[in-house]
Amino acid sequence: MLTKYTFGTPFDTQAVTAQVREGENCPFFEISRGEGSLSFRCPLAERDIVYGLGETMGGINKRGGRYVSFNTDNMRHVTGMPSMYGSHNFLVIDGAKPFGAFFDTPARVVFEVDFEGSGQVYVRCESEDVALYTVEGESAYAIVRQFLAAIGRSFIPPLWAFGFGQSRWGYKDERDIRTVADRYAAAGMPLDYICMDIDYMERYKDFTVNKKRFPDLSAFAAEMKGRGIRLVPIVDAGIKAEPGDETYEEGVREDYFCKNLEGKYFRAAVWPGMTHFPDFFRPEVRAWFGAKYKVYTDCGIEGFWNDMNEPSIFFSEYTRGKLRGRNCGDPLYRGNAFLSDYKSFYHTIGGKEVLHYDVHNAFGGNMTRASCEGLEKLLDKRFLLFSRASYIGAHRYGGIWTGDNTSKWEHLRQNVLHMPSLNMCGFLYSGADTGGFSGRATRELLLRWLAFSVYTPLMRNHCMKYMRRQECYRFGKKEEFRSLLALRYRLLPYIYSEFVKAALSSDMYMKPLAFGYPQDERARRIEDQLLVGDSLMVAPVLEKGAKGRTVYLPEAMTQVRWTGETFKTLSVPAGERFVEVPLGEAVFFIRRGRLLPVGGACMHTGEADLSAVTLLGDGEEYAQYIDDGTTRDVRAENIRILKRR
Repeated sequence: MLTKYTFGTPFDTQAVTAQVREGENCPFFEISRGEGSLSFRCPLAERDIVYGLGETMGGINKRGGRYVSFNTDNMRHVTGMPSMYGSHNFLVIDGAKPFGAFFDTPARVVFEVDFEGSGQVYVRCESEDVALYTVEGESAYAIVRQFLAAIGRSFIPPLWAFGFGQSRWGYKDERDIRTVADRYAAAGMPLDYICMDIDYMERYKDFTVNKKRFPDLSAFAAEMKGRGIRLVPIVDAGIKAEPGDETYEEGVREDYFCKNLEGKYFRAAVWPGMTHFPDFFRPEVRAWFGAKYKVYTDCGIEGFWNDMNEPSIFFSEYTRGKLRGRNCGDPLYRGNAFLSDYKSFYHTIGGKEVLHYDVHNAFGGNMTRASCEGLEKLLDKRFLLFSRASYIGAHRYGGIWTGDNTSKWEHLRQNVLHMPSLNMCGFLYSGADTGGFSGRATRELLLRWLAFSVYTPLMRNHCMKYMRRQECYRFGKKEEFRSLLALRYRLLPYIYSEFVKAALSSDMYMKPLAFGYPQDERARRIEDQLLVGDSLMVAPVLEKGAKGRTVYLPEAMTQVRWTGETFKTLSVPAGERFVEVPLGEAVFFIRRGRLLPVGGACMHTGEADLSAVTLLGDGEEYAQYIDDGTTRDVRAENIRILKRR
C-alpha cells in the first residue's frame, strides 16, 4: 500500500506516475521543521536492514553510512564519499514491520542511517516542500516491487544494447575506431558498439562533427553497421556560447537558456569553454534539444550517452578566479563545481524563477528525458540511451552508468554492490566502466571485472586517455578474454528475456540474495552474491590473486562452469563451499526448480538467434520473452513457454 504525505508545496518531479492516496499523519517518522528544512527520524532495531538509495558508496545494507543526495561530478570514489552522480531518495527498512519511503524533492537531502551508531534513520531535506511516499508490504522485496510499479516502467533498449561495447576517451577519428573494430574481429572477440567521446566533435561542441576526423559520418556509420557495430556518440549538457554556432543562436533567439543573478544568460566553463545550460525543466526546451539529435539520426546512429549533466562546472562567471582543483578543502567545493555556482542561476518553471540549487538533482534527469522524447520522434524503433546524472523517474527515459571509477579491486566490488540498489530505484539498464575509467587496469582485474559485467545489462569497457589502454585484445592469453565475451553472447537469450520481463512486471533484474531467501538469516547478510533474473545466482571473484572464492548456497543448486567452449553442470547441495574459478572461466548457479536458456556463439547480436536455445538446470519450463530486438511493441504476449525435453 502506498500513501502520500504532502509538506508545503512540493516541486512536481513527475517521478511517481501512479495515483496514490493522500494521508494526513505519517506513522513511520517523527517529523520536525527547521529554518527552511524538514527532518524525519525513525528508530532502527538491531537486526533491521536498510536497503535502497541507489547510486551511493557503501554496501547494499546502508547501515552505518551518511549519504547526501546532491548530484556531483567527483571521480574520487572513496569509501564514505557522500555524493555521486545520481540522487535516488528511496529506502526500505526491513524489520519486524517493513516499510519503504521515497522523499520526493529535487533539493539536497542528507540521509544518516545508524550513522555513528545512532540507532536511527535521520533524513534532513533542505526544503520545506516535500512529497513523502510511504510503502507498506509483507517484505522488502514486495515493497520494492510496489514502488517500481508506482514510478513507471523501465526504459527498454534494443537487443544490440545488451551486446558488448568498447569505449575510450581518446578515439579521435575514423582510423582509431576502425582499428578497434579490426582488432576485435582479428582476435575473434564479439563486439556490438563503439562509443565516441568528445574528440569526435568540432571543438567539443554539441551537435557538431569534426569533418577532418569524420569527413562522412553517414558513410562511416553505415560501414560499421555493416560489420554489426553501432557508433554511440556522447552529448554533453552545455551549449558553447559562440555567436555563429547554430545551436547557440537558436537557443538565444528562443530564450531557451538558464539565466544568472542579473537576468542574463548564465555562463559556465565545461569542455568547449564558456557555455550556456538549456533550461531542461521547460517542455519547449526539451523538445528543441531532443530534436537536435537529428544531426546524428540522419547519419544512421541509434545510440547515445549523455554526460556532464549534473551539471558539471569547471568554473563559472562568478568563480572563474578559483582555479579548477584548488581549494578542495573549502566546504563550498564539491568535485569540479563550487556550490555557489549552483546558487548563481535560475530556471523558469511554470512562469516562475526557480533557483537551480533548489531543483539541482532533477536537472540531469530532465536532459535524459529531452533526449529520449526527441529520439522517440526521430526514430521508429528502440534506441540506446544512457546518462551519468539522474533522479528517480529518469529510469523511464534511459539507463545510467556509475561514472568515473578507477581500476581498483574495491571499485569492482562497488559495482557489485551498486547493481541491486540501482534496480530498487528503477534503473534496470545500468552498469559500470568495466576495468575502470582511470588508473591502470591489470590483466587480472579486467578479467575478473568482465566476469561480473557479463551479467549486467550495460557491459562497456571504458577508460580515459593518458591511462593504460585496456581493450581486451591488448593483453596476453587472448583466449581468456574471448571466453568471457563469448559467454555474454551465449547468455543473451536469458539476459534479454529476464530484463524485459522485469521491466514489464515492475520487478528487479539484479537482486540481493536476501530477496530470494528472506527467511535465511545467512543469506540476508551476504552482499557479494546476487540473483540475476529468476533463475541465476552469481558469486564473482573480487580479490586480487584469488584462485576462487567461498560461495554460500541457501538451497541445492545446479553449478554451471563455463570453460570457454562448453557449459559443465554439476548438482550441488546447500551449504558453503570453496569454488575454484580460473581466469577466463566463469562459474554461476541455477536455482532449484529453474531453467536457464543459452544460445549459440556469435560475433554480434545481429547474428544471435534467441529462439535456438539449450536449457540448463533442473526445472520443467522457462518463460522466455522474445521479439525482433527493435520493436517498440514490447508486451507480455511476446513470452513463450519452453519446456525441458
